[in-house]
Amino acid sequence: MSNLSFPKLLQPDLVAKGTLADLPLQQLLAQDIRALVLDVDRTLLPRRGSELPPAVETWLRRAQQILPLHLFSNNPSRSRIGGVAAQLGVDFTTSAGKPRRGPLRKVVEQLDLPHSQVAIVGDRVFTDVLAGNRLGLYTVLVKPVNPQGEPCSHDHWQRLEVHLARLAGATLR
Repeated sequence: MSNLSFPKLLQPDLVAKGTLADLPLQQLLAQDIRALVLDVDRTLLPRRGSELPPAVETWLRRAQQILPLHLFSNNPSRSRIGGVAAQLGVDFTTSAGKPRRGPLRKVVEQLDLPHSQVAIVGDRVFTDVLAGNRLGLYTVLVKPVNPQGEPCSHDHWQRLEVHLARLAGATLR
């Protein structure tokens, strides 16, 4: 376990105002981020969807011109996650078991960068943010995406997790 207190383990370094598509790449580069580990379900793909919303795909194409990307999902479906990875031409991990550290540590070792230069981006506090903070990665919480690529207005899981994280002492600023 990390030396961070429980509230700090739940505190993202950056809480984005919108979805991944709204995340300013320059803001990540200014933090000396040199690689991105990206959650897939609800971060890149809408619930029950298998096609990247155009705004998300545009953001990903721009990002991969600057930074290495790795898709990292708890979803066991190699066809779902692998399909997105193949479309982008990037590596991927399924059945990641977030917030466990082992699979994520392996990805960071393959990237061969200091942990502080790798960002994990996702829509869940208790999986994406917690896993990243346990390894000292830069953590980014984004809004879940809907099929149009906009923030999902009725995401109960993220609202519940944010509420619980605040009760535990995280500010989620």
